[in-house]
Amino acid sequence: MNIDELKEIFRENGIVGAGGAGFPTYGKLSDKIEIILVNCAECEPLLKLHRQLLRDEAVPIVKAVSKVAEVVGAKEIIFAIKGEYATTIEAVEFALKDYSSKCVNTRIHKLASAYPMGDEVVTIYEATGRQVRPGGLPIEQGVAVFNVETLYNAYKAIFEGEPVYSKCVSIVGEVEAATTVRVPIGMSIKDAVSLAGKVTCSNPVYLIGGPMMGSFKSELAPITKTTNAIIVLDKNHPLVLKKKQKFKVSLARAASSCCQCQTCTDLCPRHNLGHPIQPHLFMRFAANKDFQSIDPFLNTMFCSSCGVCEMYACPQGLQPRSMMAEYKAGLRKAGVKAPTVEAKVVQDSREYRKVPENRLEMRLGIHKYNKPAVLNNELQFANTVRIELSQHIGAPAKAVVEAGHYVKAGDVVAKAADGLSVNIHASIEGQVTEVTEKFIIIKR
Repeated sequence: MNIDELKEIFRENGIVGAGGAGFPTYGKLSDKIEIILVNCAECEPLLKLHRQLLRDEAVPIVKAVSKVAEVVGAKEIIFAIKGEYATTIEAVEFALKDYSSKCVNTRIHKLASAYPMGDEVVTIYEATGRQVRPGGLPIEQGVAVFNVETLYNAYKAIFEGEPVYSKCVSIVGEVEAATTVRVPIGMSIKDAVSLAGKVTCSNPVYLIGGPMMGSFKSELAPITKTTNAIIVLDKNHPLVLKKKQKFKVSLARAASSCCQCQTCTDLCPRHNLGHPIQPHLFMRFAANKDFQSIDPFLNTMFCSSCGVCEMYACPQGLQPRSMMAEYKAGLRKAGVKAPTVEAKVVQDSREYRKVPENRLEMRLGIHKYNKPAVLNNELQFANTVRIELSQHIGAPAKAVVEAGHYVKAGDVVAKAADGLSVNIHASIEGQVTEVTEKFIIIKR
């Protein structure tokens, strides 16, 4: 098998990053890859699925990454796993004895239990010592990063010919029994949450992703290829109230309260890796409407939106991350591109400015929700699914079915568009009841 053949397998089977923005995986494959980094850092608090899936499916995942490494000609495979995931590390060590590539050096790198360790720029530096430039891509440093579930999907596609039509999701928070389950893509959030028993609060809201970088969605919204977690919280939980604060209020509070203590900058993970992000300086310029220098505004484009500045660092409870995201979106809408800059030297004090996970959970008021959430990898039942045609970075797929068509799970229902795009597949067997430019509904 060569790289082009592997790319075609990934594109046809709809494999994208199973979390984050969902970058089509075939777009990462290159003969420039020297190191493949398997990301099992579980970046956000409360998430369980990657450590559990790697523990339970270590052999398939090792087989998949070994095959990818062989095809692209990588020299090294690194499993980046938090040191506290002892049973996961043990499972990988056992699998590597029998199934690792004989041609590629493979090792495990134990990560600290700190946030945001799953950020690929942070993880790359931790595991390899290589520094990704601001706005740069990992491949520039000869590194490709794949998360655990992406590689599990790669195994299914390469060795079993099975496309992506299901997703592992951790369901935690105000639920009767926290769990991690495999559900059909397109299942509603409401139906997925019901798999964790009763909701235990009166006015639930649904935070999709993690408590730091996640966003709120309706209970009617569907599960997609990038849905890692559903966190159920009461609408009056302090975390919810903070995340829903309006931009004008945040700006006014910054103007009246920001004391320029620089704690937000001191603890910024990207700043400590030499990237030109200084949240305190942005707050000063934005709050005072000072445009004598545009650098503090342009540099917002290098922010990863990890949220350390506003969810952990700021003693005043201000919101640098949210404000920077607003400015960053405005710059992009106006067609402004990030400037080309080189990274500075990594801060010597970086090691002492990592955010401990336990302390972060306490600060967010979510420590009580950190429960086992045991993985059930059996595909759950769904009567109806709404399959989005845009579930990844790049061009949305184009529907190839019409209302009234009968499909089976795994059938192609939308073909990859021109450019960066992948196929999308039916997740249940049944009849197509509606097709639009944005979604396809299938009823069992």
